Amino acid sequence: MHQSRPSAMASFWMPFTNNRDFKRDPRLLVSAEGMYYRDVDGNRVLDGAAGLWCVPCGHGQPKIAEAIAQMAGQLDFAPTFQMAHPAAFELAERLVDFSGGKFAHVFYTGSGSEAVDTALKIALAYHRMRGEGGRTRLIGRERGYHGVGFGGLSVGGIGANRKAFGPLLPGVDHLRHTHDLERNAFTRNEPEHGAELADDLERMLLLHDPSTIAAVIVEPVAGSTGVLIPPKGYLARLRAICDRHGILLIFDEVITGFGRLTTPFASDWFGVEPDMMTTAKGITNGAVPMGAVFSKAFIHDAFMDAPPGIELFHGYTYSGHPLACAAALATLDVFAEQGVIENAAAIQPYFEEALQSLRGLPHVIDLRSIGIIAGIELAPIPGQPGARGYAALKAAFADGLLIRTTGDIIALSPPLVMGRGHVDELFGKLAKVLKALA
Repeated sequence: MHQSRPSAMASFWMPFTNNRDFKRDPRLLVSAEGMYYRDVDGNRVLDGAAGLWCVPCGHGQPKIAEAIAQMAGQLDFAPTFQMAHPAAFELAERLVDFSGGKFAHVFYTGSGSEAVDTALKIALAYHRMRGEGGRTRLIGRERGYHGVGFGGLSVGGIGANRKAFGPLLPGVDHLRHTHDLERNAFTRNEPEHGAELADDLERMLLLHDPSTIAAVIVEPVAGSTGVLIPPKGYLARLRAICDRHGILLIFDEVITGFGRLTTPFASDWFGVEPDMMTTAKGITNGAVPMGAVFSKAFIHDAFMDAPPGIELFHGYTYSGHPLACAAALATLDVFAEQGVIENAAAIQPYFEEALQSLRGLPHVIDLRSIGIIAGIELAPIPGQPGARGYAALKAAFADGLLIRTTGDIIALSPPLVMGRGHVDELFGKLAKVLKALA
């Protein structure tokens, strides 16, 4: 690997990275096309993670690049506070259509973290608008990931993400996670056991009183914590409990949205509709930062019944940025014109079988997948949690494969445009890595 001078790399404080180790042996990407990156030495690297879960249509889509360039020359920025631009409205209509009309309104943000904080604020403000200002509690879930804003950290449940940042928001509680390795190892799609874990919410209602709870937020499939797939009936059970007690249900679809489960959204795959849905990542194919909160009509309408004036005192400088809107509109075109979701559905069984071929390889204690997401859980090295997963990431990159790891779990989420040859290459290289791991 080409070595950049350490002094040339010192200024960039990298996110979610072992900075000291990385800068001793950097992994530098300089271009991308289709299913592949190229590193600084010109080697091809198969993208097994769609970047950071965010490039469903593959890299270097000409239509998206052209749309961004055209908009940059026409309208580099326009505020959306008390004014706007046409593309923001066009995109909102297209996104509502992409949801199958299940949602009626879209609020733009700059990222998934901002989308989560926005949805939580909307939930709190909604109840206040209706005269139930006592509903201030928020319920997340252990091992949940909802970005890195203080709201998302508070409802999130990954210990390493939380421990350095103080008490976070008050009035937050957490459901138990659904991962049951003993009973559900090597399950395909939804595990059989664990729907009853949704009843944790009933226990919290007894503790806190239902009239104090504003919203429950969960990932339909927990991604960044290691691909935890909900048990059969779990999400429907959560929906029913929320309905009984007037609690809003929010799905964090930042990872699962835009085709990742071979349907437009995970709510389509599971047949359970939340009241709000947070999205980002694939909305622009990763080309320009953007997020969006999808809302049911009744939430939006509660604000429109308020006295005249600004209904929601919330927003971001880059809400509905023109370049992001152009990228998102072009991304929706690519989904439709290239049959991206249809390709994902067609390749999914082959992807699943290839994953299962890793069963029995050294250190593999679980394999799980749904749609075009897979989790490979490795037995940790005693006393060194996460070390084996990190070694797998470095070894895979050295062999021309980009993967995502969280602790000792390998997470795969390749672009949805892959073919069988890409699947063979991905799992062939991964099998080689696993056989060589200490």
